[in-house]
Amino acid sequence: MRTLVWLLRALLFFTLFAFALNNSHEAVVRWFFGHEWRAPQVIIVLLAFGFGAAFGVLAMVPAWWRHRRAAQRAEPLPGAPVPAPEVPTAPYAAHQDGV
Repeated sequence: MRTLVWLLRALLFFTLFAFALNNSHEAVVRWFFGHEWRAPQVIIVLLAFGFGAAFGVLAMVPAWWRHRRAAQRAEPLPGAPVPAPEVPTAPYAAHQDGV
């Protein structure tokens, strides 16, 4: 299974590497008020992906904090005694299936 995972990772890497090599020509990003930025297209795509991923992670931070606080409130305190489970009076097998 590990070999299959590594083969899939290698396939993904070489596919993205071929994409980068095939899209190395210069592209122009036109901003407001006539400003332009010229860079290889693969750099522009990589930066757009990176900024999108960073924005997604930052958008999730408040929810992560909220879940973390809820989980910390639900955990018992380290010094609190834990009640022992109750032991049944009759053995389990004695009343099941009549065997």
